Amino acid sequence: MDELLKQFEHVIESVALVPSDGGRFEVSVNGQLVYSKLGTKRHAEAGEIVNIITKIAE
Repeated sequence: MDELLKQFEHVIESVALVPSDGGRFEVSVNGQLVYSKLGTKRHAEAGEIVNIITKIAE
């Protein structure tokens, strides 16, 4: 989370952590799902989410 805030502080309006059940970890940007632990069946690698968001922001 800190890495996202540092790199995208100029475009992030808000961040919310929403607890859920079933081992979910999903990241959405502007309503678009960009990463899903349920979909990939694994935790994100270090920097993976930032890289995905960077590509979207370009």
